[in-house]
Amino acid sequence: MSIRPKEEVKLDTITDIFRTMHVTAFGQHRLEATAPWGLIQEKQAEEKVTSFDKKISPTDLAHFAMLSRGNCWLSVEGIPEPIPLTGGDCFLLARGTSIVLRDSPRTRPRCSFREIGARANNNVAHYGGGGAPTTIVCGSLSFDRASLKPITQLLPSFILIKADQAHTLALHDTMQALASEMAEQAPGSEVVATRLAEVLFIQALRAHIASGEGRRNKGWLRGIFDPQIGSALSAIHDRVNTPWTVESLAEAAGMSRSALAVRFKELLGQTPLEYVTEWRMQKAMQFLQQRDKKLIDVARSVGYESDAAFSKAFKRVVGANPGEYLKRGLHPR
Repeated sequence: MSIRPKEEVKLDTITDIFRTMHVTAFGQHRLEATAPWGLIQEKQAEEKVTSFDKKISPTDLAHFAMLSRGNCWLSVEGIPEPIPLTGGDCFLLARGTSIVLRDSPRTRPRCSFREIGARANNNVAHYGGGGAPTTIVCGSLSFDRASLKPITQLLPSFILIKADQAHTLALHDTMQALASEMAEQAPGSEVVATRLAEVLFIQALRAHIASGEGRRNKGWLRGIFDPQIGSALSAIHDRVNTPWTVESLAEAAGMSRSALAVRFKELLGQTPLEYVTEWRMQKAMQFLQQRDKKLIDVARSVGYESDAAFSKAFKRVVGANPGEYLKRGLHPR
């Protein structure tokens, strides 16, 4: 009897993103609102990151919320009609998305989410006129790495997960556990809430993918579902140290060089080799912080034959050479 050779296990691309980027998720507060009430989140101006110090500072990446009790209306920039929400509905918003959340489409929002969050006492904020109650669990995600194009392209501007979607049971269980953890404030609650919120974010992405919406949006998720660009992305993440060229990536994708260049730029907003270089630097930052590898070993792990060529590329992308990154990245001012 012949034994089939064990198939090579390829690295899941989304798993590689999250392992490398170290996205930090954390619960913020629970909102106890009573009608009439209305909150607004204005669109935040995009920060032009130019200095190394800014690149390593934690920054909000996305916000999420779930209605655990009551009903309300959600207005999202770019969506013409208000969306009715009921208990169990969840939504995620990319940074920079403007929304209004209120008890009725006729209620005028008079306060911002930031102001309400600042009022929270023991992670619970109260707001409204004393009428019908609504409870909303709110949270945020942040990052602590430099260039985050892969992550920002991964997240659509708005994800809605309705309570009656069959594949969202695990997500709702996680959100309920997060709400309970935030309310009890037992020893270790902050750590548990962080882990639960990170799980919730990944589950929300899964629900979004399962709904089919991820296949229609432009960006990183759309790239994954594109049969040819998805193959190129998978090859990059699975073998980051390969000396990739447009020609070899086109071969992995099963398309011509020109077709790959056009399609890749259309979906991800950058050239294939720009993506390769940026992702190599993300992996390099991960390896550098392990502190058990020589610089030349890190360089070869991400596809560079010399530490000089690696250091030059690293400084161009990150804004500091590897030694400065370690000194200031691990011990920021």
